[in-house]
Amino acid sequence: MKTKLPTEWLELLDQLGFQEFTPIQTQLFDPILDGQTLLGVSPTGTGKTLAYLLPSLLRLQKKKAQQLLILAPNTELAGQIFEVTKTWGEAIGLTAQLFLSGSSQKRQIERLKKGPEILIGTPGRIFELIKLKKIKMMNVETIILDEFDQLLDDSQIHFVEKITHYAPRDHQLIYMSATTKFDQDKIAPNTRTIDLSDQKLDNIQHFYMQVDQRHRVDMLRKLAYVADFRGLVFFNSLSDLGSAEEKLQYRDVLAVSLASDVNVKFRKVILEKFKDKQLTLLLATDLLARGIDIDSLECVVNFDVPRDMETYTHRAGRTGRMGKEGYVITLVTHPEDIKKLKKFASVREIVLKNQELYIK
Repeated sequence: MKTKLPTEWLELLDQLGFQEFTPIQTQLFDPILDGQTLLGVSPTGTGKTLAYLLPSLLRLQKKKAQQLLILAPNTELAGQIFEVTKTWGEAIGLTAQLFLSGSSQKRQIERLKKGPEILIGTPGRIFELIKLKKIKMMNVETIILDEFDQLLDDSQIHFVEKITHYAPRDHQLIYMSATTKFDQDKIAPNTRTIDLSDQKLDNIQHFYMQVDQRHRVDMLRKLAYVADFRGLVFFNSLSDLGSAEEKLQYRDVLAVSLASDVNVKFRKVILEKFKDKQLTLLLATDLLARGIDIDSLECVVNFDVPRDMETYTHRAGRTGRMGKEGYVITLVTHPEDIKKLKKFASVREIVLKNQELYIK
């Protein structure tokens, strides 16, 4: 695979300290480069963005506008894909533009006049620009549907179907997902599947911590004072999240939630602060945390036991990304919680003493 990469990318790989490509990256490279329509499935944190991006960018012609369209289910993920695409695209003379709902449509139309080869955005805004004839789908040769299982959501699927319907008949379609749990009939016929969903991410350790129901928020406060601790805390309920944020902030803990009423700009500020370690705890529900990618995140904390295996796996995948070490701590209050948790992962008990964590 490395022999097919341009010199500019090889230099970039060295600068980024890139050791080796992940299984999904090596297995998707040639099929995408060959123009195949395919479904790539691999767990969260295994480098799916680069897996589809590198071969797709190599297929593009410079200065030919609107060849590649990448759709993402939410603004965070679209923004992250855009940042990664800029890094690798600009290195070989390609331009990408980002199109999100809630941002100035007029400004986005101005950006299209510059003729970017790559378009990235959320389905609603992309479809608006297609209807205005600003995005010309007949130019699009490849469509990538990232987090395809989430794009099947009722609020998005009709936009996705309309967008793909406008594309040329022979366009390449690439579906990317962390799971195969979606309606397979939604995929184009003759789609090749590369399924690596059963990969074991053994760089992530799984723990549980026994704590009384009423002391869970206080346990978060104590965790916040462990040296070098930084955790993304998941809640099953929005009301628990709001209450915990209030109590933690009252106790001067550096904790902030990604509440649903926070606008895109402020969410970005919160995420940047968390990435820069200016915040210790970032509180979220599964819906609010969609698309969050925090490099080198040390810990994921489950305020309650996740509802199912898929939710647990998705949360756990926020740490230990790209082969780095990470751990998950789930707060449990009953023996039944431990029994349920053991169905999701091989867990060990961990305790907190004198501001230090010890494995029992």
